[in-house]
Formats: sequence, C-alpha cells, structure tokens
Amino acid sequence: MRLTVLGGGGFRVPLVHRALLADSDNSGDSAPADANPAGADAVAGPGVELVLHDSDPDRLAAIRAVLDRQAELRGGPAPAVRVTTDLDEALRDADFVFSAIRVGGLPGRVRDERVPLAEGVLGQETVGAGGVLYGLRTVPVAVRIAERVAELAPDAWIINFTNPAGMVTEAMSRVFRERGLGDRVIGICDSPVGLCRRAARALGADPDAADYDYVGLNHLGWLRRVVVAGRDRLPELLADADTVESFEEGRLFGAEWLSALGALPNEYLHYYYFNREAVAAVREAPATRGEFLHEQQAGFYEQLRAADPPDAYAAWDRTRREREETYMAESRAASGGWQRDSCDLEGGGYERVALSLMRAIAHNERTTLILNVPGRGAVPGLDAHAVVEVPCLVDAAGARPLATGTVAADQLGLMLTLKAVERSTIEAALAGSREAALRALALHPLVDSVRAAGRMLDASGGF
Repeated sequence: MRLTVLGGGGFRVPLVHRALLADSDNSGDSAPADANPAGADAVAGPGVELVLHDSDPDRLAAIRAVLDRQAELRGGPAPAVRVTTDLDEALRDADFVFSAIRVGGLPGRVRDERVPLAEGVLGQETVGAGGVLYGLRTVPVAVRIAERVAELAPDAWIINFTNPAGMVTEAMSRVFRERGLGDRVIGICDSPVGLCRRAARALGADPDAADYDYVGLNHLGWLRRVVVAGRDRLPELLADADTVESFEEGRLFGAEWLSALGALPNEYLHYYYFNREAVAAVREAPATRGEFLHEQQAGFYEQLRAADPPDAYAAWDRTRREREETYMAESRAASGGWQRDSCDLEGGGYERVALSLMRAIAHNERTTLILNVPGRGAVPGLDAHAVVEVPCLVDAAGARPLATGTVAADQLGLMLTLKAVERSTIEAALAGSREAALRALALHPLVDSVRAAGRMLDASGGF
C-alpha cells in the first residue's frame, strides 16, 4: 500500500507517522491505548510506503529526520519513507492521498487573521472572514490536485485535512464526481472525535463503547446524544454543572449555556456564540495564532538546518507540546482562563481518524466515524452534494453518511448560511468572480458590514 502525504514537510506529519508505527506494532507499552482497538490488521505492515511531497525541500529534509529518529526510538517494523518535490511522482500509484497543504504558508495565515481584525471582526484561520480568504486562495490549488489524482491514480482515495476542510472537500469531490469516480474524497477533522471522547470520559464511560449523534459542517457541529448501553446520557451530563465544566467544551461554553442549548457544540462555535468576547481576546493577545506558529515553526525548522542540529524528534516533540498547550488560548482566556487537560495534549487525533478510515477501506472492516462527505440527503434541508460532517458507516465501499433525522432550526439555519458562504467561495475561487467573493464574505454571520467585506477583499490582494 502506498500512502502519499501532500504537505509532507508540514509540522504535524510526524503524528501520522507515529500512528502508522503504532498500527504496525501495537503490542508494546508505548503504543497509544486506542491505536488499534479492534486488533485489526495493520495498514502499515511490510510493503507499505509513505511518500512525502512538499514544495520546500528543506522542510522535507527536517521532517524526514524527525521520522527517522521516531522510528529508531520506537523500534520494530516501520513503513518505508520516500520524499519528493515532484507532485506527479508522489501521486502515481498511490492508494491513499492525504492532503494537508497550506497554500501561502503561515505568512498567508497571518494575513488572513490580520485583515479581518483591522475591520474589528474575527481573524481566525477557518472561521469567519479569515476562513473565506483562506478558501479563496486554497480551493484552486486543491482542485488542481484532485484533477492530477484523477488522472494519475483514479482508484486512490483522497483523505482531506486541508482547511477550510469542508469547503475544500466539497470542491475536490466535484472533480471526482464529474469524472465518474464516485465519492472517493473524504474530509477528516479531529475536533468531533475529541469532543465525543471528552464527553464520554466525563460520564465515566468508555469512549470506544459509546455511540454518538453528531451533526453539522466542519467546525460547525453539535453533539446531540451520547448513547451508553442503549441509553442517551447527554441530558444527565448537561444537568450536572460540575461535571459538564470538568472538560474543555464545558469550560469554554459554560454549563448555563449548554443546558439552554441542549447539546454540546464543537469548540469552534465559541466564535459564534461568544463572538464579542472572542474578538476582544484575539485583539488583546500579543500575537495572532498564525504569528505565534510562524515564529515557533520557523525556529524549529531553523534548528534542524543548523550545522550541528539537535535530536530531531526531541526538538519536534518540545515544539509540538507547546503548540498543543497554547491551542485556542484566546478562547480559553475569553472564557475565564484555564489550562488544557493532560490527556488533550498528546497531539493530533486526526491521524487516528485517518488511520481508522484507511484500515476500514483497505481491509473492509466496517466501522463508524465522523467524517466530511457529500450528505446524500442524510441531513434534511441540505442537498445530496453538500458536504456535511456526520457519522458515517465505512468499509471497502467508502463512507456512507447516516441519516441524522430532524435538525434543530437554529443549527440548520447556521448550516444553510455557512453552506451558502462555502459555495460562494468555491465559485469565486474557480471563476475569479469578485461578486461571488464579496457575497461569500458579506453573507458570513461573523461579518457585520458589506462595506467592511469589500475592504477586506481589497486588503487581501485578491479580486
């Protein structure tokens, strides 16, 4: 099996490699407890090749050094690793293509954050105006990648982690659908699985033994039921303020609001429900998230380019730990200031979703995962091609979304509005339409002025 990672010089790639190592030999004490809970056949055994593609050879070399050291520390079987800056070479004969690119790099992210903040609205990578600006830049590149995959590896599955994940997955899915290749583009995110597992743990339940009713779009979803031994225990959780505020989402939103809402929102909904506080916290911070990561990662890659570089894995792990500790720091500051739990600092989550997805498809092992896929009518009110984030039944045939039933009016209203924003962004990006780009920005619920939308569009340098 060949797994190709686009954005292979990216900082989070060692998490994917770590999950593959755990899958190839999960019998040691160092393996994550949930690395291979079903005891399934590994997807990282003999004959498996990991191909890393990136446009920056120095970043590729740095991450390759981290992977080599990580495999050495782990011991046991490891996938063969190959690096390349040639996209076609990376895609040819791939079975799975994991897309985790960042068009414009971290400097582009900084601009996406700062341009909205100058207008007094949220500056964030995937939510609000920043997400639209990022999508305008990213969608054309993602579509070209999908076209090359369709040409060079038409039987491959694309696993998309490129943000804005829902929007990019929908744009790439159109390419495969128009070529008659089916729904072979699947988006993943670690936020829903993290929320579900934290809720189950708060209830004292085994996260792997619970069932979850989750509905939404990427970074805009709600956990509506947590079923343990046939009983929905979410009402019990929401009724206990101390218990609900014992984990991240409870602290972020507060027990009073969650009780009134009757559901557990994805962490990114903090930007919607507490927008005033979130914007104030971001503006008061010494640096945006993008600026922090830009400085942090520049330092990491510079270390590994030195004549006498440090232990590559140790340097990466120190940097990763700091990254996890500061995740959504402004939102935590806006909700009272609190530190993340140690169990949420191990990093990733998305890589285990990707591994479970690949295992289910490669070995026809039926499982249920929360994924971003065309809804096929699973969510009433959204058309069949609209990419939604819902539980899916996954096996060798791919991911089939499970029907969600009626969606609350407030949830569906936000989903419909954001889907219109996503589709206007895709239209603008592919057709070069300023009208569509203005519509995407101005219709976003977190943008409060058409004139401000136009100024942000001009300041971003697009259209």
